[in-house]
Amino acid sequence: MNGKLVPTAIVVGVDGSQPSIAALQEAVRLSTRLGTPVRALVCWTIPTSYQLPYSVGTFDFKGAAQGILDTAIEAAFGMDWPENLTTGLKMGPPRQSLIEASKEASLLVLGRRGFGGFTGLLMGSVSSACVSHAHCPVLIVHAPKPGQDHA
Repeated sequence: MNGKLVPTAIVVGVDGSQPSIAALQEAVRLSTRLGTPVRALVCWTIPTSYQLPYSVGTFDFKGAAQGILDTAIEAAFGMDWPENLTTGLKMGPPRQSLIEASKEASLLVLGRRGFGGFTGLLMGSVSSACVSHAHCPVLIVHAPKPGQDHA
């Protein structure tokens, strides 16, 4: 490898929410400055038995996850996707999947919905787990407030 270090990717957890779109935009901004690739990752699962009424039939869970990913990237960048951006789908719960992905990342970037009060104590379990257990630094990005530009 000629003694050169290969930049490790910045991994971004994407779920289609506004905070995850903001996290994707921030990861690409950072990657441009750092010269690293970005990998946008959507985690998906097949519903458990108590969720079965919603999954009866031939619903394509993996295809739905790909749709979430494509829509989020288009929302973040329009049709001009960054050249250093790759995408991936990971079957498994988001907490474990993102922690596992962090083993090969230089940075894990996640969005946080920012619910306040009691609801805020119940939400954000994925970001909290990743902050506590990731194998690389974690950046939590808050979604911009209405009327506020994230740029």
